[in-house]
Amino acid sequence: MTEKPKTSVLYNASCPVCNFEMQHYRQYAVQEDLPIRFDDLNSEARAVWGIDADTAARRLYVLHKGTLYSGIPAFLVLWAQMPKYRWLGRIVGLPGIRQIAALLYDYILAPLIYRWHLHRLRKSRAVGER
Repeated sequence: MTEKPKTSVLYNASCPVCNFEMQHYRQYAVQEDLPIRFDDLNSEARAVWGIDADTAARRLYVLHKGTLYSGIPAFLVLWAQMPKYRWLGRIVGLPGIRQIAALLYDYILAPLIYRWHLHRLRKSRAVGER
């Protein structure tokens, strides 16, 4: 990247779903030399965000030009920074679709992925205790 990132993404790299999607976006950002930084919430990078690990694991966070976004608004900001995905942001950002997408993300998708994350944590702790 030739310039300092103006957009930063905080995501859970230990979540297979989150990591797959964010690695795809990271690879695209690197290929296109986009000023986007991707921070794993399981690394020391999370400390600069001021968000505890449990809160960060519950949803996607994007910091853009000093403003923190989470959930669907975070995806919209991220997609707007990526020419290949701007069309997706425009569609999801349409009135009505945005509200439905936010409801689906906030009440179904994000909680489901978070519960899966907690299950994986419990399982890994149980294996470690053997």
